Amino acid sequence: MSEENKKETAPKAVETPKSEELKATEIPAVEEVKAKEAPVVEEVKTEEAPVIEEVKSEETPKKKVVKKAKVEEFDWDKAAQNDMYSTKERSDLEKEYAATLPEVMDKQVLDGTVVVISDREVVVDINFKSDGVISFNEFKYNPDLKAGDSVEVLVEKQEDKNGQLVLSHKRARILRAWDKVNVALETGEVVNGQILSRTKGGMIVDVFGIECFLPGSQIDVKPIRDYDEYVGKEMEFKVVKVNEAFRNVVVSHKALIEADLAVQTKEIMSKLEKGQVLEGTVKNITSYGVFVDLGGIDGLVHITDLSWGRISHPEEIVSLDETINVVILDFDEGKSRIQLGLKQLGAHPWDNLDTELKVGDEVDGKVVVVADYGVFIELQAGIEALLHVSEMSWSTHLRSANDFYKKGDAVKAQILTLDKDTRKMSLGVKQLTPDPWAEIEGNFPVGSKHSVKVRNFTNFGIFVELVEGVDGLVHISDLSWSKKIKHPAEFTQVDAMLDVVVLDIDKSNRKISLGHKQLEENPWDEYAKQFTEGKDYEATVKEVFDKGAVIALSKEVEAFAPKRHTEKEDGSSIAVGETLLFRILEFSKENKKILVSHSAIFKEELEADRKKSAASAKKVMKKLEDDKQQSTLGDLNSLATLKNDLENGKK
Repeated sequence: MSEENKKETAPKAVETPKSEELKATEIPAVEEVKAKEAPVVEEVKTEEAPVIEEVKSEETPKKKVVKKAKVEEFDWDKAAQNDMYSTKERSDLEKEYAATLPEVMDKQVLDGTVVVISDREVVVDINFKSDGVISFNEFKYNPDLKAGDSVEVLVEKQEDKNGQLVLSHKRARILRAWDKVNVALETGEVVNGQILSRTKGGMIVDVFGIECFLPGSQIDVKPIRDYDEYVGKEMEFKVVKVNEAFRNVVVSHKALIEADLAVQTKEIMSKLEKGQVLEGTVKNITSYGVFVDLGGIDGLVHITDLSWGRISHPEEIVSLDETINVVILDFDEGKSRIQLGLKQLGAHPWDNLDTELKVGDEVDGKVVVVADYGVFIELQAGIEALLHVSEMSWSTHLRSANDFYKKGDAVKAQILTLDKDTRKMSLGVKQLTPDPWAEIEGNFPVGSKHSVKVRNFTNFGIFVELVEGVDGLVHISDLSWSKKIKHPAEFTQVDAMLDVVVLDIDKSNRKISLGHKQLEENPWDEYAKQFTEGKDYEATVKEVFDKGAVIALSKEVEAFAPKRHTEKEDGSSIAVGETLLFRILEFSKENKKILVSHSAIFKEELEADRKKSAASAKKVMKKLEDDKQQSTLGDLNSLATLKNDLENGKK
């Protein structure tokens, strides 16, 4: 048989059988034989005939189960022996065939073409010696996939154990997606994505199959009121951050809007002028002011520039999406900041203030602000005056303004100061009542006695209130004639009643001096008669301290004993509670001071003996000195006489 006849008969031998089972077993053999040589096909033909006959003989009307015929494995070695090509020819053919195939490596990402789509699988041709099969689940995101579409695939294995090319579309998408994301970050390329869901702080966006984070602040230049309305939307984004280590990508839609607005903003800013009135839309309301959209650029109306009157929140004046007219107060072209005003569109309330209003007039108002130092009274919208806490009462005991008024209270006051140029006014309430110091001398003459309330203590005395607005001082030295008081708290307590007598009044300085001990006669005249200097008295030790001791001569009279005068005869010191004899060393009626000594009693006798002994010793010493002097003079006279005698003898 010629080579052409062999080639013509080979296909016929394959097409003759109609059995489905036979087709399943023949196709691989025919394709393999086709790739090899024609003689192999003839061998296949001789092997297939018995199988066909057997199948036909088993086909009966009784629908018997067809048994699969065992197909013998193809012997490649036997086929190679009948190869019609020489070794060199076959090598050349293989090289020519291999040149038509692309170079494919494992883990390589390639573009392939969809060949067949079934319910479970998608067959993709990458121009390799065999096609790859990918699970249909990897393409569920693309319901419009059809044969002929180009898709990206990752070569996981060129051949598995069954000789099948193993591809993955999902992994290829992920790898390509990260490449695209990094490129978009570097180049600033705009990418498309779909918002999948809402999450804490923002939204989850699908970009190239990667779940990216879209912060809430990066969705729009305007504040977002309802995040849920963005779920499912497809939008354009700019990649602003990529962290491959944590598989984190951050995108922004706001950045794209800002880029478009940058040129528009610059153009708008160049046309702005102070005092210019513009129309805008309330875009956002905060506790400190209102943001107004001026048509591509925002400006802020501070809460203090919304109304001449005092308001608690901007919502009292404007509402969202409201169209309002505003005036430009100031702007910074470099920072693209615009300060707007609403109240400036109307006249200032001070300009309409009654021209007849003057200091001393009485006015009515309402408390709008309460502070520790005072309250602000609104006389009319936009006109406020300060009522200081010191002007609320004649009392000198300054308290918090909260003790007098609360927000919303109606107040009647008198104008104390009025400056229309600086738009300031101060009020007073106490001026509406008589000043208690105006008639102080008539109501509290010197020498008059009163029962007063203790207000507070100081180290030097007690402040008491005679009437509201009139306070007096009782000095600590005017509390008792006899007792030594270290602190007023030892004598009385706050809010207690105390009887006093007026000692002095200083009306110009609003001061009044009071005394408590002056209610009684001065007992020191009697004490001067009772306790005489140099005499000894039995007394009790009341208190002992470093410098000495306090001695109680009686229930009313106390004296002081210096430390050197507190030593006993046995050398020990006196103790609290002991009753001993004390000698009065000094009595000062003017200073109300008594100085006593216990040691002086027994030390006086010792001193007398010491003086007597000293005098006796002195007398003896004088006598001895006299005797010595006389003896010395006698000796000198004898020596003089002897000298004269000797001189006469020589002559």
